[in-house]
Amino acid sequence: MLVLLPPSEGKATAVRGRPVALDGLSLPGLGAAREAVLDELVALCADDEDKAAEILGLSPGLRGEVARNAALRTAPAMPAGRLYTGVLYDALGLATLDTAAKRRAARSLLVFSGLWGAVRLGDRIPAYRCSMAVRLPAAGGLAAYWKPHLEPALAEVVGGGLVLDLRSSAYAGAWRAQGEVGARTATVRVLQVTVVDGVERRSVVSHFNKATKGRLVRALMTSGASPRTPAALARDLRDLGFTVEADGGRLDVLVRDLH
Repeated sequence: MLVLLPPSEGKATAVRGRPVALDGLSLPGLGAAREAVLDELVALCADDEDKAAEILGLSPGLRGEVARNAALRTAPAMPAGRLYTGVLYDALGLATLDTAAKRRAARSLLVFSGLWGAVRLGDRIPAYRCSMAVRLPAAGGLAAYWKPHLEPALAEVVGGGLVLDLRSSAYAGAWRAQGEVGARTATVRVLQVTVVDGVERRSVVSHFNKATKGRLVRALMTSGASPRTPAALARDLRDLGFTVEADGGRLDVLVRDLH
């Protein structure tokens, strides 16, 4: 099973350690594309803070991210599994998984990134700010930029099992499963269920969508489940205590108590 995750805006910061070594990252076929985006982002942030903040969509309170991006070549790096600290990753709780579950996560999870394309949990990268929705002056829109590079790179790692796609829409645009791989790809939508005047209503809730997906991945890694089809995944998730409705490759996870 290959699980595709978005990154998080929240990131830890390493205080010491070696900087990123691009030739040491997973998916080495992305090396030249990573180098080009990194070069452009660093130069943009070093040369024009105002322009960089505008392009990156930074509020005044986040202007410090420009200086951090300018120093990406020399900033200390840490494993991606420790770097990302947003809601999904907090709920996933990688650090508290048992040894076997950590090994499964290292093999199964792939995090998409506007800067790096995609990385494994063990890949050492520095804290950065560059979402897939960014349009750089030379590279252009990053989802479109990464697409031709990610297609051959993922062909080498997708394997013959289930692909569980938990990415947000901006990151999903950088690579979409096609053909036979698409037939064994599952996507998940988290819906809050409420009853108003005796009528059941369902709605998408962003924060709890991320938290539920994190708990879902944690449950899969802890249980050792290895479904090969969306239907098998739905059965496994029900066995793990989730309420799931399946429609082909789309799974709706229904949540009544938000926490």
